[in-house]
Amino acid sequence: MLNRLIDNQFKLVEHHTDVKTEVIAGITTFLTMAYIIFVNPSILSQAGMDYGAVFIATCLAAAVGCLIMGLWANYPIAQAPGMGLNAFFTYGVVLGMGYTWEAALGAVFFSGLLFFLLSILRIREWIINSIPLSLRLGIAAGIGLFLAMIALKNAGIVVANPATYVTLGDLSKPAALYALLGFFVITALAYLRVTGAVMIGILGVTLLSLILGHNEFGGIMSMPPAIAPTFMALDLAAALDVGMLSVIFAFLFVDLFDTSGTLVGVAHKGGLLDKDGKLPRIGRAMMADSTASMAGALLGTSTTTSYIESTAGIVSGGRTGLTAVVVAVLFLVSLFFAPLAGSIPVYATAGALLYVAVLMAGSLAHANWDDPTDAAPVLIAALAMPLTFSVADGIALSFISYAAIKTLSGRFRDLNPAVIVLALLFAGKFLLLD
Repeated sequence: MLNRLIDNQFKLVEHHTDVKTEVIAGITTFLTMAYIIFVNPSILSQAGMDYGAVFIATCLAAAVGCLIMGLWANYPIAQAPGMGLNAFFTYGVVLGMGYTWEAALGAVFFSGLLFFLLSILRIREWIINSIPLSLRLGIAAGIGLFLAMIALKNAGIVVANPATYVTLGDLSKPAALYALLGFFVITALAYLRVTGAVMIGILGVTLLSLILGHNEFGGIMSMPPAIAPTFMALDLAAALDVGMLSVIFAFLFVDLFDTSGTLVGVAHKGGLLDKDGKLPRIGRAMMADSTASMAGALLGTSTTTSYIESTAGIVSGGRTGLTAVVVAVLFLVSLFFAPLAGSIPVYATAGALLYVAVLMAGSLAHANWDDPTDAAPVLIAALAMPLTFSVADGIALSFISYAAIKTLSGRFRDLNPAVIVLALLFAGKFLLLD
């Protein structure tokens, strides 16, 4: 009876899978992405948010996203607060632009709402197709380099210098050594295809620092901490400030392309695309993502998005939403491991950030370097984000440079209305509002 109900919900037989395979796939996916449980509170707490509350919000937002993706869209794709977006939230919006974290949560909510509306109105494909591939590649790489800069800064490997802006820090200090060790271990384990390489690296560095007396152990399990400090704390009015429009757009833009790229990539790996190479029920999958982002903002975390780590579960045989439901259950179980999360030092997560940066920077390999009108905007996007410490400014400068270079090169026809309008709006912001 139970097996029949599960099959009716997830169509296991139709997808040539079974409960055991889906459960194993869910566990595999969770192990590859569980690092976000430690990394997200570490990053957002630097914006002034309560660490314990963010930990709870992270687990709950991930569980909500996975449940919607699994039960409604029926895809083996996991969701959680996105890397890069959480860094932009803290270092770009709050610490960089001076907005409160409550206002930043409001921006996350509005970006999720816009994403939801775009999915309902079915104009997401038009938007995705309107943005040149070179800009998408440059922005993805830029976010990766932005994460790398944050990782190096948090570990003390790169420090401020009044003459050169940045310089090499003291590599003999424990934080720098632990961060580098974590990065080396994670990269090696990933190459060896060890499941949960990132989490192993984080926990390994934490354990070593405890043994050597450089860190304090807070415990493993307890009842979940209170979520009250961040629950429904978002400031929607402050998020409507004119200066926040570019922030909302940045959250929306990155989530839209990150989600669409992940969905298609993971679905292709699992043979879930139809005969025309399209993803069935993509509207539901997009709405699952956007709904999770809005829920995350209400709970107290940055933008929730689809995780490319879902590929690990696909490779293990996951083909239906039951895989995502298993991931959701494991995130809920993680609520009771707050003391362990609180024992993770910043330098232990720095190595993980640096490894994720490596993966994201790989998009540079697909850029058209033979055409300088395409290559230059890619480089602008990739460099602007880490050097301005802002994803939003990097996106803006990439659009402006793309439109200007194409026009001056006599290739105005390469531009479409969306790129022209966005380039003019971004230029107006820098010239009139900043």
